[in-house]
Amino acid sequence: QVQLVESGGGLVQAGGSLRLSCAASGRTDSRYIMGWSRQAPGKEREFVARISQSGGMTFYAASVKGRFIISRDNAKNTVNLQMNSLKPENTAVYYCEASASYAASDYWGQGTQVTVSS
Repeated sequence: QVQLVESGGGLVQAGGSLRLSCAASGRTDSRYIMGWSRQAPGKEREFVARISQSGGMTFYAASVKGRFIISRDNAKNTVNLQMNSLKPENTAVYYCEASASYAASDYWGQGTQVTVSS
């Protein structure tokens, strides 16, 4: 079992930045692919970013590529999402996820709210 706790959400103006963090506990032996997804009001949850077990490979949704950066620190069992040039359409609850494969997520946190005002 893996427990994930997100932090760092909040209210920011358009064009601003936020840094989300996710602390993992439990069976955190860096075997998991880590990632972030988000769910906006009235919409389905969508993929945002993912990072490989070693951190050597990263993947982004087209809508955030070039603005968001995912990173991980396996020694600290944390994964971060640096979000720059935020837009109102980025408003959503952001979830940290852990996956044994790229096919599906196995664990996720309770989410952190990000609100971008125009």
